[in-house]
Amino acid sequence: MLKTCAGLHVVAQTPFRADGAVDFDSIDTLSAFYYRHGAHGLLVLGVSGEAQMLTPDEAVAVAARFVAASGDRRIVAGVSSPSLAVLESVTRDVMSEGADGVMICPPGHVRTDEEIIGYFGAVFDRIGDVPVVLQDFPAASGVKMSVPLIGRLLERFPAIEVIKEEDFPSPPKISRLRAEMPRPVRILTGNNGMYLPQELERGADGPMAGFSYPEMLSGVYDLMQRDDRAGAHDLFNRYLPLLRYEAQGKWGIAIRKEMMRRRGALDCAILRQPAPALGEADLAELDFLVGRMDLPD
Repeated sequence: MLKTCAGLHVVAQTPFRADGAVDFDSIDTLSAFYYRHGAHGLLVLGVSGEAQMLTPDEAVAVAARFVAASGDRRIVAGVSSPSLAVLESVTRDVMSEGADGVMICPPGHVRTDEEIIGYFGAVFDRIGDVPVVLQDFPAASGVKMSVPLIGRLLERFPAIEVIKEEDFPSPPKISRLRAEMPRPVRILTGNNGMYLPQELERGADGPMAGFSYPEMLSGVYDLMQRDDRAGAHDLFNRYLPLLRYEAQGKWGIAIRKEMMRRRGALDCAILRQPAPALGEADLAELDFLVGRMDLPD
């Protein structure tokens, strides 16, 4: 059940060992780290979680380990794939392992409104009434979904229970979604949390984002829930230099993993190859940036 989604749902990293194999033990320490810092649940197998670098069997095994470490907290698994057969198979398997729902982003080959509606019709014919997070992320997918189109999808497919809104500009789109949706729906936001205070002010239910200091994301949400707008902005601004530094695509994920290794959440900061690796200049730059910010351990 995703209809009650609110608060921080961290986009979880996938830990790897130095040889590139999945580090399942670090999934346990990583999960504990996220929950200790305010996560209400996790999105696993997302873009930032390097899902595209996993085999389908690995993806299911990763999701299963996160479920086992969840303590009954909500786990959503990303299952987007250009192959409907793979999407169906991974959805079936992660749900059988105890996931609460799946996240789906339309593939780049569907462009028109009717093609997008037809695509989701084919998806739900295969996966049935599995609860779905609809990911609106045109910067990654190349697919632009208007507010009226999202409304049509919600009317036609009741299993869509959450929208992950990552279109630009996100704050006004969230306002329109709140005003124009044909039924109540939860809205979580991504974009690495870069616009979180404004998105919450426009009616988002929480972040579904990754950051090496998830306590900032959960803290901003909690302060906004208490109507402490100034406090939320002050907390956000304290972390903004590092948040911005991490918001650099796959290279930024390397920075995030290095920070989380330093904080004890991961044993190894490696990304599965091919992927960027941080050099001495990158690490020195990170040291200088973090040193000036006076952040907690």
